Amino acid sequence: MSSIKKAPSGNHNFRRPNPVSGCPLTAALAAIGGKWKLIIVYWLAESPKHFAAIRQVMPSISQKVLTQQLRELVHDGIVERQPKGPIPAPVEYSLTAYGQALLPLVDDIRLWGRAHIERLTSQMDGPGV
Repeated sequence: MSSIKKAPSGNHNFRRPNPVSGCPLTAALAAIGGKWKLIIVYWLAESPKHFAAIRQVMPSISQKVLTQQLRELVHDGIVERQPKGPIPAPVEYSLTAYGQALLPLVDDIRLWGRAHIERLTSQMDGPGV
């Protein structure tokens, strides 16, 4: 038995269907929706990262889910997967130019989230609550 690992294989060229044909919002949510994708984009905006570095800044995500989310982001052209040598080599992930176009959206959502947290906090601290 060989100790050489093979590159990931399989049918990863799937296309998530747009549940509402022609709707730009559902198309966007199919590409970047969910719990983790925008967080991954946020951390990759800082700098390219190896898989382990992404796991370190996102300790709550499982290895399986991170792998799946990265594959989907790579498939949609948002993230680039760059092996750094022969197999088995460390792999570095970075945003593509297309993925960098998401950064204003990520920043707006982050700012809205901060304001939302402050609003919820003030409601909890307010009179009569």
